[in-house]
Amino acid sequence: QVQLVESGGGLVQAGGSLRLSCAASGNIFKFNSMGWYRQAPGEQRELVAVISGASTNYADSVKGRFTISRDNAKNTVYLQMNSLTPEDTAVYYCNAAISIINYWGQGTQVTVSS
Repeated sequence: QVQLVESGGGLVQAGGSLRLSCAASGNIFKFNSMGWYRQAPGEQRELVAVISGASTNYADSVKGRFTISRDNAKNTVYLQMNSLTPEDTAVYYCNAAISIINYWGQGTQVTVSS
């Protein structure tokens, strides 16, 4: 029923920026939270950022560099990524949660070169 579609990934030089988008199939205010996760090759999927109401939280590794935001009119959540490093290279996934139920997008590849 719920569909999440990520976009905005790509190849960028270290120190550059990217803006990821996650478009939801319905009104995003119905979700308890929405967030971004990432998974690098051979690594576990990790939480990057989450937004719930007016509150946001970030992984320590991205604090001060990444910003999560949303546009309710467009049913879209964004992840602005600045000062990117090769360690940020991963597939980034959009997540939406209602209570204990989670929905996931297909992911978008972010590659940061040296």
